[in-house]
Amino acid sequence: MKANLTQLKNDLVQHYRWLRQYGCNDSHSGNASFRWHDEIWITPTGCCADTLQSDDLVNCDINGEMGSGASLDARLHIEVYRNNAKAQAVFHSHGPHAIAFTLNGKDFVPVDFEGQYYFPVVPVISIDYDRYIELSPSAVAERLAEYKVTIVRGHGVYTCGETINLAYKWSCSVELSAKIALLDANNASR
Repeated sequence: MKANLTQLKNDLVQHYRWLRQYGCNDSHSGNASFRWHDEIWITPTGCCADTLQSDDLVNCDINGEMGSGASLDARLHIEVYRNNAKAQAVFHSHGPHAIAFTLNGKDFVPVDFEGQYYFPVVPVISIDYDRYIELSPSAVAERLAEYKVTIVRGHGVYTCGETINLAYKWSCSVELSAKIALLDANNASR
């Protein structure tokens, strides 16, 4: 049975809250969206994961029309959907281990079995923060057309999936893989 718009909005809010609950975001960081035909439903800019309701989601259009109050990353999300026909959900999280492990700007290669199975290489993008809003949509969309996950150095994780749950899963999985890699690096240095 296919989900309806109300179910998808509720699912997005729940999964976005889980990113906060499980330490992949703080109360007001990250964003998430899903595609419904030619509509893109996205979290509002500056929203609080703890209090977000499905009615708070902002409607944008695949052609670039932005709803009032849409996340600052709305253009990036739209660009991902334009470049990846399979993408039905996009998540942006600030997993501390994934960010810390990739501050060197090198692509992330997981050391754990699941990480290697799901994403043997996670490309890391370096973007000048002064030009982030301008450059990030095409840079992230280009990577997510080929990979499930990409990381913007010093900023955060972007994932896309064929479902809301799958985009959420990749966010959590890359964070766990980075945590394992950091623990492994700490053990190796002893």
